[in-house]
Amino acid sequence: MSVKLRLTRRGAKNAPQYRVVATDTRSPRDGRFIEILGHYDPTRFPDSISLEEERILHWLHCGAIPSQAVKKLLKARGIKPQISQTTDNPVGGEMS
Repeated sequence: MSVKLRLTRRGAKNAPQYRVVATDTRSPRDGRFIEILGHYDPTRFPDSISLEEERILHWLHCGAIPSQAVKKLLKARGIKPQISQTTDNPVGGEMS
């Protein structure tokens, strides 16, 4: 199972609010998720970003991949993720 950190949309029409969640990549945007990691309200940017830094860093350490929007939120909050760069073949075989 590959995990991704991404936003799920909440709120009313023309008044979006988002949750930062850890989810399986196969789940739909607003579908099942593993854990809620924070909240974001774009109508009150930047004061409206609340993130659980410890849990986010835990998921990143475990190999979760943040979406572009989540990367921007992490940068706005000053969280510098230590994403490990591996040279392993993602399919699982030896590289020729």
